[in-house]
Amino acid sequence: MCGDATNWDENAYRERILKEREIPTLTVFRTVWAPSPNPSPDTVVVASSDGSIASYSISSCISKLPLGFSNANAQQVEPTAFLQGHEGPAYDVKFYGEAEDALLLSCGDDGRIRGWKWKEFTQLEAPISLKGIHIQPVLDLMNPQHKGPWGALSPIPENNAIAVDKQEGCIFSAVGDSCAYCWDVETSKIKMVFKGHLDYLHCIVARNSTNQIITGSEDGTARIWDCKSGKCVQVIDSEKDKKLKRSSFVSCVALDASESWLAFSNGQNLSVWNLPASECVTRASIRASIQDVIFEDNQVLAVGAEPLLSRFDINGAIVSQIPCAPQSAFSVSIHPSGVIAVGGYGALVDIISQFGSHYCTFRCKCV
Repeated sequence: MCGDATNWDENAYRERILKEREIPTLTVFRTVWAPSPNPSPDTVVVASSDGSIASYSISSCISKLPLGFSNANAQQVEPTAFLQGHEGPAYDVKFYGEAEDALLLSCGDDGRIRGWKWKEFTQLEAPISLKGIHIQPVLDLMNPQHKGPWGALSPIPENNAIAVDKQEGCIFSAVGDSCAYCWDVETSKIKMVFKGHLDYLHCIVARNSTNQIITGSEDGTARIWDCKSGKCVQVIDSEKDKKLKRSSFVSCVALDASESWLAFSNGQNLSVWNLPASECVTRASIRASIQDVIFEDNQVLAVGAEPLLSRFDINGAIVSQIPCAPQSAFSVSIHPSGVIAVGGYGALVDIISQFGSHYCTFRCKCV
């Protein structure tokens, strides 16, 4: 039996095969809940290893996908909007501002921080395949290059994470040149450079109540910085603690709502600090490396290089461990309603209720 090859498109066929092979290796590096007047979780935005920034309707996913936990059989769903944000992986995404006036910020391996009007991103009437082409960033920041011998310039260092301070009009970035940068949103210029780490930075969080930032680095330390002077006011080095399993780089940092408690990870180790007292109150270890942490009230949620969402109390005891879809998870984010999004390897995003049950699992679209 012979088919009709009159309209055969060899290039389209090759492109489709390549995309099908790429999907299992696509990684979601960050999930964040979009601002909305709706008290229920509405839209989650993801930053992925193909450089794309995409939003997904949770209500649509729940209505179309089977309830419960899914992994290998997770269905791919269409984003409500997307754009090609970066050349190379997109590592982080944040919102600057509230509601419809917010800017959607992202950073990535190309050394850029870009910002788009969230309202424009969500309301643009264009085919899905064209949305990334028609949306232009209103903010486009590029990391500086450093001069070497004979005037040679270094490669543009990557941005691994960003944090925001809307009140001061600042964006902070954790960069691969071992520095953190403070950018002025109004002028698009660097206001401050924070130097002191001995290796590149993985993570950053803004402690806006005290005008400080906290960074985590490959050098194994977390550092607290004063944003007015640019000076490091405290170095937290868990390598000195012999009780912990062998430590490595600080992969993630998080603050609670009061900005009085700090959680961070060194490899398999989780530490929680009381910042006003400058005292470590919790040290715990699990089997796999921790890759993201977040506070929920008086508990800490953690994900990492195993398919589990772990919940710790403030004393470091494990309260619960819930299976999640990604075999290696890089992001956990929580909606004010308590609904959790976990993203990671395989382009998978797992939506988990505040009670620990699985609403749905979906696979992100490969751009």
